[in-house]
Amino acid sequence: MDTTHRTTTDQQKPADQRRRELLEAADRVVLRDGPQASMNAIAAEAGITKPILYRHFGDKGGLYRALATRHTDALLAALRAALDAPADRRRRVESTLDTYLASIEAMPQVYRFLMHPAEEPHQSEQGFDVGRHSAPLLRRMGEELGQVIAERIDLGPGGEAQARIWGHGIVGMMHAAGDWWLGERPCSRQELVHALADVLWGRLAQAQDRPDGPGF
Repeated sequence: MDTTHRTTTDQQKPADQRRRELLEAADRVVLRDGPQASMNAIAAEAGITKPILYRHFGDKGGLYRALATRHTDALLAALRAALDAPADRRRRVESTLDTYLASIEAMPQVYRFLMHPAEEPHQSEQGFDVGRHSAPLLRRMGEELGQVIAERIDLGPGGEAQARIWGHGIVGMMHAAGDWWLGERPCSRQELVHALADVLWGRLAQAQDRPDGPGF
């Protein structure tokens, strides 16, 4: 493949635009290859050399973090929209759980790339260090959900810490149950949503909305 012209074009484009295009190329490879995606394949998909890819992202970890941020931002926006839907609390809880499960079901290769290391990394290079980077991704989701809970539910004294506990606990439950469900498909998505909502519902049903918040 002749990359000379593509390299010149790459240098002429604004950095933000080129970075976005490279992430789109990376997404295409991840959708195709899942955890087996490699820097070589991503560079080839983008029509550039691997050193140029490194120039934009620093290393594999930089590219992983950029992709994780891209997909986590979209997921968090969808979860917030589900929480803001005009419905009673139980339905919003179920809608939020379903939004998460629908997201990983719609793009299982992306989910596996972000959360599962390749069992057999590409022979020409080491795989992405998923274990090192996936924990901060889950932690960010837990913190974000904890903030939403703190803004919306009156948990009394020590409520902020309690909200963070809930946030990380709910994200951990969604992740573990969703990972198991995606791999084994022991039940329908709707059945899993109802079962998880039942686990959460006892304390959520009792908690009152904050008088100055948007409601949960």
